[in-house]
Amino acid sequence: MSRLSDISASPTLREYAQGAAQDAIMPVADFLAPTVEVATSVGRFKKYDERHRFKIPNTLRSLGGRATELKFDASDSTYNCEPHALDYPVDNLEQLEAEGMENMLREGVSAVAEVAALSHEATVISKALETVGAGSGVTWNSSADPVADIDAAILNVIKAARYGSLMGVGILFGASAWSLFKNQASVRGRFVVGTGRSSGSLGLAVPTEQSASQMFLGAPEVKTSYMIYDTAAEGLAADIQFLLDATVLVFARKAAPTRRDPSFMKTFRLMNKFMVPGSYVRDDGRVEVAKFDWSEDVQVTNAAACVRLNVATA
Repeated sequence: MSRLSDISASPTLREYAQGAAQDAIMPVADFLAPTVEVATSVGRFKKYDERHRFKIPNTLRSLGGRATELKFDASDSTYNCEPHALDYPVDNLEQLEAEGMENMLREGVSAVAEVAALSHEATVISKALETVGAGSGVTWNSSADPVADIDAAILNVIKAARYGSLMGVGILFGASAWSLFKNQASVRGRFVVGTGRSSGSLGLAVPTEQSASQMFLGAPEVKTSYMIYDTAAEGLAADIQFLLDATVLVFARKAAPTRRDPSFMKTFRLMNKFMVPGSYVRDDGRVEVAKFDWSEDVQVTNAAACVRLNVATA
């Protein structure tokens, strides 16, 4: 065995790889589709729609009677954690010259984890937008109240989830939507600039996602997506756009979801199989490749539990 294969198979590098992968997960991806760790690559999960809504089960058991069973049935959906992989080639010459082979592999782990995280976030946001469809328009001009618009969406999401106080709510602003929100007149009036306090303000010092959370019903968690993409065809001048842009998503979420709860989205991942390192020799024999494999499946589990607002100023 080569030094590379020895190091890539070591428990130390495996732990480092899984830690780096977890650290690299983009906050927005984990916010919109938090991870559910599962024991098998294929399994069942509860998917909710108009026909199959979440219902609170009856927990009362009569003497001698059977208890209500929490089980999966034919109407439930199947997740399939499909394989993902990235390779990090290391030339034999580099191996001969490098004294710190383990450090070289750690560098590879970090690079692979970052690219994988970007790909995952783009997948999550794209699937969310595809699911919720066109959404509805809101106008945030100087006389509007964006907070009231979002509060109404929060109430609709809570009703759609039907999970009561156990279900959290998330608000995800596109980059342009956040800019419009924090600079809108009625929103600015709720913040305090300097040491004075405006009449009727909430006493919030600066317009951040954290302070904005206090404006909304239930103080939901608030984040902004700055994920970008190039709309231009290959060979043409770049045309960089924000993936969410002037869109706001208000959705049901649990920070630690299960296969059963009615959150909007989830990412199913195999337990202890995230960014597993290994190695193989390329067919020309000159390069040994550090390989990193993982399996995941991004699923919309409750399409009704998300409201899309498209923001305009006129």
